[in-house]
Amino acid sequence: MIRTLLSVALWASSSLAVDDVVDVGYASYRGQELENGLSQWLGLRYAAAPVGDLRFMPPQDPEVHDEIQPADKVGLSCLGTNKLPTLNTTSEDCLFMNIMAPTNATCSSNLPVFFYIQGGGFNSNSNPNVNGTGIIDAADRDLVVVTINYRVGPYGFLTNKDQVTPNNGLRDQVKALEWVQAHISKFGGNPNHVVVGGTSAGAASVIFHLTANNGSDSGLFHGAISESASLAGLLTVKESQYQYNNFATRLGCTGKDSLECLRNKTALEIQEENFNIPLPGGSKPPAYQWLPVLDYDFINDYTYHALTEGKFIKVPTIFGDDTNGGTVFTPKNASTQAESNQFILDAYPTISPEMFGEINDLYPNPNKTCPNNGCFWRQTSNTYQEIRYMCPALYANSVYAPFAKSWAYRWNVEDPAQIAQGLGVPHTSELEALIGAEYTDEEPKSYKIGQKNRPATHVIQRYWTSFMRTLDPNTFRQEGAVEWTSWGKDNQARVVMNTGGKTNMEDIDEGLRERCEYWYKHSMEMNL
Repeated sequence: MIRTLLSVALWASSSLAVDDVVDVGYASYRGQELENGLSQWLGLRYAAAPVGDLRFMPPQDPEVHDEIQPADKVGLSCLGTNKLPTLNTTSEDCLFMNIMAPTNATCSSNLPVFFYIQGGGFNSNSNPNVNGTGIIDAADRDLVVVTINYRVGPYGFLTNKDQVTPNNGLRDQVKALEWVQAHISKFGGNPNHVVVGGTSAGAASVIFHLTANNGSDSGLFHGAISESASLAGLLTVKESQYQYNNFATRLGCTGKDSLECLRNKTALEIQEENFNIPLPGGSKPPAYQWLPVLDYDFINDYTYHALTEGKFIKVPTIFGDDTNGGTVFTPKNASTQAESNQFILDAYPTISPEMFGEINDLYPNPNKTCPNNGCFWRQTSNTYQEIRYMCPALYANSVYAPFAKSWAYRWNVEDPAQIAQGLGVPHTSELEALIGAEYTDEEPKSYKIGQKNRPATHVIQRYWTSFMRTLDPNTFRQEGAVEWTSWGKDNQARVVMNTGGKTNMEDIDEGLRERCEYWYKHSMEMNL
């Protein structure tokens, strides 16, 4: 049932508002009532500190505290690959969440819940402290927002035969989702109406949760938003052993007690050797090396095959991408076809020379100035973005449509500064619009109040929060925005959110269909 602002207000008046101090069983946390009519609880520990003997272990229950714990500061974010620890921002002790809700919410408000998983390529926490104010305001104060940190790099994705449980970074996310089921009603949220969403690796995480355990639904969420999901090849536990062997050797942890040795290293010692190495068959390190693995426990199948076989949770979904999702990752100085192919090979090292002959025909170089430095940058980015982002999203829409409503989108809002850099509409640029100009330091200038793309932020905020509230992006969509038609057998179109806030529905053109069909056909060869 759709709630109006009046009904929310009536519910709020029927019982006492949520207190600043909330008891979650193992601890009581004192949050903050803000002047803007929202309350927040920052740095809530949802799992035990994953240090010492708990390093490389699945998340465990938090310790019990008798004293009231302050929840007025965000927790430190998780240590990332290729980054030294900093005292002010990062720590191995990082399994914290933040909650924001209307101050007048009560334990019986049953507000929809948005559970956000940040990206970072599974190698860093890229947006550890998203401010949910703009999202809640766009939802007419009819929403609770939850954000989390989770382990990344070797801390979250190390494997070692049967001695280390794989995919602990994803298991952290499950632990947080279970926490929401147990406790979110105490903050005014409805555990029976949770929408899980994420960006980039967070969006890939959403797909992993949809397909986890062969699609068995344990009731942790009821709708899903996957923004610019990053689909990398999956290694098995056995295939990923080279990562452990190399990592342990660099840290001097050899012999039969190597794992114990790694657990006894300091975080600084770990971080000094926490850098990427090439994938098997690659020549240079990929952008992201530590990734989820096919463990036949949490992840039971390659992603495309799991989707093809219908082994996913059937809930309403949104899948989509940005127009130019590859530009920020591919080398700007790529000047030959060979350099372009090598970059793609380093990310997907099972691609054969025969396949590259076909790929190069599918992706001709649009730049006619060669030989010039960087003249193959756009050709490389076009190839990379469709392998990793756009084609997986469209495939997910297609397989979901027979079972549950699924909506496809393309974010096509051009920021002049990004255009001037040659980035086009780059990867995850829709996230800054969703958060809102007032609440992120990353906002492009054209998204800010009074600028030409400010209306576009209202469009995505209203589509997204409508879905969060009603599992349909149209219910509360922005006035003047096009009705967003769900994907189906007779309607394979996506909404396009354009510069200045204009919207339209577009059919998928034959060229993109052909290219995506190629990746679908070869997905098993590429471990996708």
